[in-house]
Amino acid sequence: MNTRLVAARVLSRVLQDGQSLTAALDNAFPSIESSKDRAFIQALCYGVCRQYHRLEFILSQLLDKPLKDTDVKALALVGLYQLKFMRVKPHAAVSETVLAARKKPWAKSLINAVLRTYLREQEGLEHKADKCQVAALSHPDWLIKQIEQDWPEQALNIFLENNQQPPMVLRVNLSKTSREDYMQLLAGQDIAAEPVSFCRSAIRLDKPVPVDLLPGFSDGLVSVQDTAAQLAAGLLDVRPGHRVLDVCAAPGGKTAHILESQQQLKELVAVDIDESRMQRVSENLQRLNLHATLVVGDAANPASWWDGKPFDRILLDAPCSALGVIRRHPDIKLLRRAEDIGQLQALQKNILQAVWPLLAPGGLMLYATCSILKQENEQQVQAFLAEHSDAVELPLLPSSSLGATDWGINGACGRQILTGESAMDGFYYACISKQ
Repeated sequence: MNTRLVAARVLSRVLQDGQSLTAALDNAFPSIESSKDRAFIQALCYGVCRQYHRLEFILSQLLDKPLKDTDVKALALVGLYQLKFMRVKPHAAVSETVLAARKKPWAKSLINAVLRTYLREQEGLEHKADKCQVAALSHPDWLIKQIEQDWPEQALNIFLENNQQPPMVLRVNLSKTSREDYMQLLAGQDIAAEPVSFCRSAIRLDKPVPVDLLPGFSDGLVSVQDTAAQLAAGLLDVRPGHRVLDVCAAPGGKTAHILESQQQLKELVAVDIDESRMQRVSENLQRLNLHATLVVGDAANPASWWDGKPFDRILLDAPCSALGVIRRHPDIKLLRRAEDIGQLQALQKNILQAVWPLLAPGGLMLYATCSILKQENEQQVQAFLAEHSDAVELPLLPSSSLGATDWGINGACGRQILTGESAMDGFYYACISKQ
């Protein structure tokens, strides 16, 4: 088995078929027994996606005409990524990548020539890439323009953070143990970590580790969840006896955190339109020994699943462009299109309008996205407030047990976390009360 060939085929499914990188890797991994090989393939695929626009520019400088064969193009990008960004010896990177093209003799000679020419002319090619904005930032042009429009002062840092590997963050189950005690368990396993000051359930690891090496993971002591996502449970401020609705709940991290933070709820109903993703919610809750009412249904059409009983709290984790989590899912830069944003904005509006009647008077709705675009976030909330006289924005005040709001940027409505702030993913929150 040639690991470069496997990586190229995975990337081809992303580039040609529009498959997510996660799904493409999940399809490829069952046939690969070696964990070392899987780690290498994953590093290649994530790396190429992160640096795709730079690598593609350099490849274009090395070719007389564009490559129509996506598999061969992906293999060439895999080769270039190794030479520029990995500690693979150049001769091994070239020979193994060329060997991966053995079923296409014409491709072997082309890839060999491309990679060897790059090694000879690397300095000049990299200088050219630095002069091209799309290549230098390794983002598509439409996204560069959009981010610069919304965040002119912070844009460069956002681009840089998007191209970094994200930290691994844990959420301690505070209903079962304290963060301090869990930190001691990590230390006992020589896993270096630090607590996050403004989120009392969060621990950031110095280096990622497999979940099966985390002490107490199978017993529900801890889960993997970015700090920004962990803020939701505190901001929702659930109380004993509350009936809570978690809209677009999959994969269930926030669902579980709400249940961990308040074990005396009347009921938590979690809704998601995707049955397979809802299965992941079920599995997560089972591991944590938590219970919720799980509903497969369309959030934009509550009449098909709502029982008519109002909710005291609603978490709407709205479907969005996910541009705040590019560092975790770098294929977003390849798959997302400019025209997607307006369609997602319309869907968010439909869901907001649909679930608002489900909230009891005096209740709170927390609107959340993992986007950094204002039209999906503060502009969306502004428009909703303008259309609903019974809706009032409230300041974001987390429950005292879960942290403080010394994070994010105050917007016209809500607060925006930009990618990389305190090592967090990009995230947005706004709290709306019903009068």
